[in-house]
Amino acid sequence: MKRYLTSLAVVACSWAGPLAAHPHVFVDLAVTFVADAEGHVVGVEVEWRYDELYSLLILEDMGLDPEADGVLTAQELEQVQGFDLNWIPEFQGDIYVEARGGPLSLTAPEGRGTEVVAGQLISRHYRSLEVPQGEVVLRGYDPTFYTAYDLAGRVQVPEGCNFEITPADLDAAYTLVEEALYKDPPKDDDEYPEVGAAFADRVAVTCRK
Repeated sequence: MKRYLTSLAVVACSWAGPLAAHPHVFVDLAVTFVADAEGHVVGVEVEWRYDELYSLLILEDMGLDPEADGVLTAQELEQVQGFDLNWIPEFQGDIYVEARGGPLSLTAPEGRGTEVVAGQLISRHYRSLEVPQGEVVLRGYDPTFYTAYDLAGRVQVPEGCNFEITPADLDAAYTLVEEALYKDPPKDDDEYPEVGAAFADRVAVTCRK
């Protein structure tokens, strides 16, 4: 999903390939879980490290880094803070948390800073669980697969908590995409099948007091 209001036009015009060329944006994902003294997961800090091309497009669209050297002045860095937190109403944050009782609601994002490292935009934000839990399962994905998230084991949990990662079955995921596109070819990006969940690693976290 095109997640926020800034920079959509320039990004949408930057790929002229076929719809089947999804994803368009590549993000390295990292998650840090937060627990309370009672051994409940109360929130998660999310880090998004955007690919170099997308980072360049965002900075160009915002009129920043005219030298294109990936180095921002203090003033430019201030301008880029929170650039990806102006979410459209239906955007869920591409972070899905559930417990035994089903999906869990998360609060709106609280910005934790944005920086540029080696030409890549890196942003962080924090979201609380509306109901703390001792055991949770998290997956990070864009349902429409417009954005691809790569977790690659970047998970941190506090003392007293353990986690287990179940990698996505990529062969099955790509088969699902092929079958969905063959069955009902999309006419535009908005009709692309919602296959993103099939590409998401599953992170199971258990905390004890």
